[in-house]
Amino acid sequence: MTAPVLRFVLGDHLTRTVASLRDIDPARDIVLMVEVADETTYVPHHRQKIAFILSAMRHFAQDLKGEGIRVDYVRLDDAANTGSFTGELMRAVARHSPSRIVATEPGEWRVRRMMEDWETLAGVPVDIREDDRFVCSHERFARWAEGRKAYRMEFFYREMRRGTGLLMADGEPVGGRWNFDAENRQPLPRGARLPERLRFTPDGITADVIALVASRFPDQFGDLDAFGWAVTRADALRALDHFITDCLAGFGDHQDAMKRGAPFLHHSLLSPCLNVGLLTAMEVCRAAERAYRQGLAPLNAVEGFIRQIIGWREYVRGIYWRHMPDYADTNHLGAGRPLPWFYWSGETDMACLAETIADTRRNAYAHHIQRLMITGNFALLAGIRPAEIEDWYLAVYADAFDWVELPNTHGMVMFADGGLLASKPYAASGAYIDRMSDYCSGCRHDPKIKLGPGACPFNLLYWNFIDANEAVLAANPRMAMPYRTWRAMDAQRKAAIRAQAQAFLDGLDGSGGAPASPVQASLPL
Repeated sequence: MTAPVLRFVLGDHLTRTVASLRDIDPARDIVLMVEVADETTYVPHHRQKIAFILSAMRHFAQDLKGEGIRVDYVRLDDAANTGSFTGELMRAVARHSPSRIVATEPGEWRVRRMMEDWETLAGVPVDIREDDRFVCSHERFARWAEGRKAYRMEFFYREMRRGTGLLMADGEPVGGRWNFDAENRQPLPRGARLPERLRFTPDGITADVIALVASRFPDQFGDLDAFGWAVTRADALRALDHFITDCLAGFGDHQDAMKRGAPFLHHSLLSPCLNVGLLTAMEVCRAAERAYRQGLAPLNAVEGFIRQIIGWREYVRGIYWRHMPDYADTNHLGAGRPLPWFYWSGETDMACLAETIADTRRNAYAHHIQRLMITGNFALLAGIRPAEIEDWYLAVYADAFDWVELPNTHGMVMFADGGLLASKPYAASGAYIDRMSDYCSGCRHDPKIKLGPGACPFNLLYWNFIDANEAVLAANPRMAMPYRTWRAMDAQRKAAIRAQAQAFLDGLDGSGGAPASPVQASLPL
């Protein structure tokens, strides 16, 4: 009898056409899937994130078995589970004596290095295949990046548009422009009607996983009661159809808006399904493009959505694989403050942070502006150590995998790469948050007060950040305006801003206590 090929499928490879499964022989080969403690604990993942991935894995395994494919599935609570990918692979090799092992490259440098040892440890050939579910291969990104001292997503995005043909006509962008982002920055009008969002009631498999996670991680961050993610290919396609039909038309104008009690707005909520493989980038983009061509959604909405996927998503992945592992160690601004405990507890009297962290705890989700301009902006302005805020983002969001989370946080949020990914820090005062949300209404801090009692901490921290990083940032042409304003301030006002900002920062507690505000201690969420 011919020895089987052992095909190792990870939790973010849940695509039937993934490279490691494409040439499977159901009569001979065995698929190995494992739930291991190491992957649930290397950061303290949101409990909903763990449940989502494990449930999606179990459903995918069930679908493979339905095709007559043999699946060796190791559950998290199996008594003999070694707790690691390598340990479970070695056990499977002993069980099945495969002729070779086939895997698709992982989404983390950490796991890739682990995989490179498997051939020696297992004593059989290991074939690690490139993950070609992405639009841009490693080789293609390397060609684009060659010779560039800094990258800019806009130019990369245009290459992806040309290569895919998305929203193109006769070699030119539909509508005569590549980018409609300037039209997509409107606050949500008062009284705006929002779509009712499709969520999925847990079935028996998901209910079992939720119970397991609740039992195994009773004190870990994140609610389980609100679980509503699609965990099957069929439900992921339903979620895609819901977004295209009910939400896409309203996505463009208000994609940067934020509203209390409305964490989803018109956003797709598809990134978890995309990042584990229940959907693919091109099928999602083609669906959005069809909506535009059929007159169901405006161009600014469709272009903005497609840009998020073949622009930002592909761009940050290219940067990750081209520059890791050294990329993660850069710290251009020298930020070294520990992460405040309120990122976990939500106990802060800053309404925008309290709301965003509450949304995150409840849903394992916050949309891109909440992440960039609320939790991210605060981390940037407060000088939080990049590795700590990066671990937090990796832990708390259902769609967070290292290849996408690390460059977004390290380069875009924290400017820790010195401008390789983005042309300037995304720093903003309270005025931006007030303009784009209703968070400031009723907050005890006033975004209109720049200094003194009641001043919004974002205002103080913004100018303190500008001051503290002048030697590094002042030569950046995109920072010219804030530095002109800062230099025009009188010395007494500058000193007062520095003093009040420092008093606030001194009150932050990274070791477990709630943060203090400039005026009084924080209030519980």
